[in-house]
Amino acid sequence: MGPAGLLSLVGASGAQAAGTPLLLDLGHTISPGGDDLSHGRALDCWEVRKHNSSEWCRFIRSNPDCRLEGGFLNYLEGVFCVFPPRLLPLAITLYALWLLYLFIILGVTAEKFFCPNLSAISTNLKLSHNVAGVTFLAFGNGAPDVFSAVVAFSDPRTAGLAIGAVFGAGVFVTTVVAGGIALVKPFTAASRPFLRDVIFYMVAVFLTFMVLYFGRITLGEALGYLGLYVFYVFTVVLCTWIHRRQRGEGLAPPRPWEPEMLTDAEEQESLGTNSGDYGEEYRPLLPSQETSLRILTTALSPLDYRKWRRKPWYWRLFKVFRVPVELVLLLTVPVVDPDKDDLNWKRPLNCLHILTSPLLCVLTLKSGAYGLYQIQGVFPVWGLVILVGSVLAIIIFITTSNEQPPKYHCVFAFLGFLASAMWINAAATELVNILRTLGIIFQLSNTVLGLTLLAWGNSIGDTFSDLTMARQGYPRMAFSACFGGIIFNILVGVGLGCLLQMTSSQLVVKLEPDSLLVWVLAGALGLSLVFSFVSVPAQCFQLGKVYGICLIIYYLAFLCVALLTEFRVIHLSTV
Repeated sequence: MGPAGLLSLVGASGAQAAGTPLLLDLGHTISPGGDDLSHGRALDCWEVRKHNSSEWCRFIRSNPDCRLEGGFLNYLEGVFCVFPPRLLPLAITLYALWLLYLFIILGVTAEKFFCPNLSAISTNLKLSHNVAGVTFLAFGNGAPDVFSAVVAFSDPRTAGLAIGAVFGAGVFVTTVVAGGIALVKPFTAASRPFLRDVIFYMVAVFLTFMVLYFGRITLGEALGYLGLYVFYVFTVVLCTWIHRRQRGEGLAPPRPWEPEMLTDAEEQESLGTNSGDYGEEYRPLLPSQETSLRILTTALSPLDYRKWRRKPWYWRLFKVFRVPVELVLLLTVPVVDPDKDDLNWKRPLNCLHILTSPLLCVLTLKSGAYGLYQIQGVFPVWGLVILVGSVLAIIIFITTSNEQPPKYHCVFAFLGFLASAMWINAAATELVNILRTLGIIFQLSNTVLGLTLLAWGNSIGDTFSDLTMARQGYPRMAFSACFGGIIFNILVGVGLGCLLQMTSSQLVVKLEPDSLLVWVLAGALGLSLVFSFVSVPAQCFQLGKVYGICLIIYYLAFLCVALLTEFRVIHLSTV
């Protein structure tokens, strides 16, 4: 095993000396094999398939490199110890299905719960649409990407997933999604916002390239990532103010926030966070007092049966898979909707949230390690949370009414934000662990898994929403979203991910790109941005089908080169 691979194993086991930089291995290092394990030397877990199938379980359980950080399930022991070798294809199939379901959990949580609460928070803080769009809305849309990057950076063995996902999603969005928008609806791009976003993104990619080149990121550089995003937000606000001042409008006062996260209109009713909103023809002639039990059952229903009957079979099938996720989220995550007269106040359900949301937070933080901790060795933390939450829920239920939300209802938006963030973090942890497991099974590097499965999964929602927006006649808005969102992902994902790994005695995180694929990925993203930066102004910002076809062909070529590099067909010659 080479020095870099050995250091990565030392970093993974937490054996760094004080002041020694943490090394994040962005590839996989292949050991020469042999009897290293029996002599006490840890092997790369990637080598398990090189042993006899009868030794797989012992290899996984005795090798420190095969320990998964965080998460509720041990996927490596499951596939190599629980399932016999002849049922390996069945285990892979089940893992693939669970991987798809994790993407559904991430999408539903971010779309239906995380984003609405962020919108409510921005409304309570009286932020303008521009500031909210590049801060809270960007955070909501990029939550799965950022949380996945932070979780991946937390383990030196999965850091390649973070780099692969951040760069891979950038290439995918700026080529396939942007090209698809030009194919669906040729349009004239907004010149100044386009140039501003591309320049900022090119700077972010260049900074990441330099960090990879020098092989480390310091505290100042990590803070520089976050500072650059703050400067980007300031630039967006300043450009908007100048543009409106030139038009004689000034800064428009903030209006009630209009959430853009709902993909179809029926979900606003089927979410279950409204009660009795059946349309004018279904409203009762006389107002009636609903009982608390009826309000609770209506609010917890994720289905609208009238719309269910009108939808096609494939929509119903997908909805069946979403219903369990939505039901659990409805039980644990409050949602505040500033566009409704009652702000989506459901007294019995919101009182239940006072108990379930904090309980969710302590049981998902560090995979339940804090929640199961016993105070003085006697009373568990989760028991204390239940006790305090029950008392507060009873007090709120007694002092409020079903019809009028309390003055402190906005606090539920912050509680919903925290609870949905914990759900996303838990799902992202499982996602990273199962991707690492699939990489070990198929002997694929974390980088290629990040630029394919993780990048595609996190970008699929943005792809559909942007293309739908373009079909509805808003291609400029969709095209701007392609570049604005991924700026947040790379700057906050890399900056915050590395910053959280630093301690007072360890202010440097090393990033060691051991494979050529990392440089192929970084170069491909930079080249795609340069192509758009040159070609779009050359076309006088008139983007048509030729531009879209060129971008999609570019992505297919990049994908072929990346896969050929992964399988060693393309490699650097050694003298």
